[in-house]
Amino acid sequence: MKDGPLDRADLHGRVQKALDTFLDEHQPRLRGVSEDLDVLLDVLRDLVVGGKRLRPAFCYWGWRGAGGADDEAIVTVATSFELLHACAIIHDDVMDASDLRRGRPSVHQQFASLHRGAGWRGDSAGFGVGAAILLGDLCLAWADEMFTASGLPAEALRRARPAYDDMRTELMAGQYLDLLEQARGVGSVESAMRIVRYKSAKYTVERPLHVGGQLAGADTAVLDAYSAYGLPLGEAFQLRDDLLGVYGDPAQTGKPAGDDLREGKRTVLVAMALEQATVAQADVVKRLLGADDLDDAGVAALRQVIVDTGAVAAVEARIDELRQSAVGALRDSSIDVDAHDVLRELAAAATARRD
Repeated sequence: MKDGPLDRADLHGRVQKALDTFLDEHQPRLRGVSEDLDVLLDVLRDLVVGGKRLRPAFCYWGWRGAGGADDEAIVTVATSFELLHACAIIHDDVMDASDLRRGRPSVHQQFASLHRGAGWRGDSAGFGVGAAILLGDLCLAWADEMFTASGLPAEALRRARPAYDDMRTELMAGQYLDLLEQARGVGSVESAMRIVRYKSAKYTVERPLHVGGQLAGADTAVLDAYSAYGLPLGEAFQLRDDLLGVYGDPAQTGKPAGDDLREGKRTVLVAMALEQATVAQADVVKRLLGADDLDDAGVAALRQVIVDTGAVAAVEARIDELRQSAVGALRDSSIDVDAHDVLRELAAAATARRD
């Protein structure tokens, strides 16, 4: 076992290896049903290459911070978060009708293209949505399987299971609230922040830390420190993502510029803009946000309104405040010193501007 500091790139590579091994082992099981299922693994392999690996990192360092030693079993548990994340983004892209993910066609679009290219009967878009939902469900099942079969002692898994289960419930609840907010077409900063907390913040940072910590037998003080660090950092991470969804470089985000505006996302950024908007500015937002015919000129107009209302500056200030709160929670905690240093680095990486 390795007990010293671990480079984040090293963990990234080990997570990818664990994913590759898991999928390799499951290919014969699917092929035993039908060779037609090979495409599911092909699409999934493409999706899980790369990414920030934040959730596995927070789970791993939650374990190390509570005194756990490095081994492959904890890396396997941490890797299960990537399959859960794959489920979330596959389903999220279906709900948002997103065409791209990480610079490639989204999963439902890939399956729709397969249908069209083969000249099969029925609606290609409907086939794509149905296949994507099923692949997302498969990822959810496999995440649980990877967690349970990680090789960690049964007692450790039993301790961590409630946090793992709560995380999945909170994620789905947050996804529904997001869908509901877009359907209603109205929203306050408070309701948008509630979505941020449950759709992203808890399942990105706090709950992975809790799972890792409880696997290692963390006491209440350590778990409380993880919450005091994880919740504000998770919120700051999502607020940064919201800014990138409007102003980010497509080469960095893997999505078209202003994609969140085309999808009509009721983010904290939009809610803050509407709170400070003049009547004329509010009319621009209400008329253009999520419009079916929104073009580049409309995106530019929305971006300008959001800047002019001071919403961008306000969100940047909130990100900075939340990041400082998160890092401050690490001070005077009993978290292992190596984990303490890495968690500080992860706080910077998760909220960095990418423009």
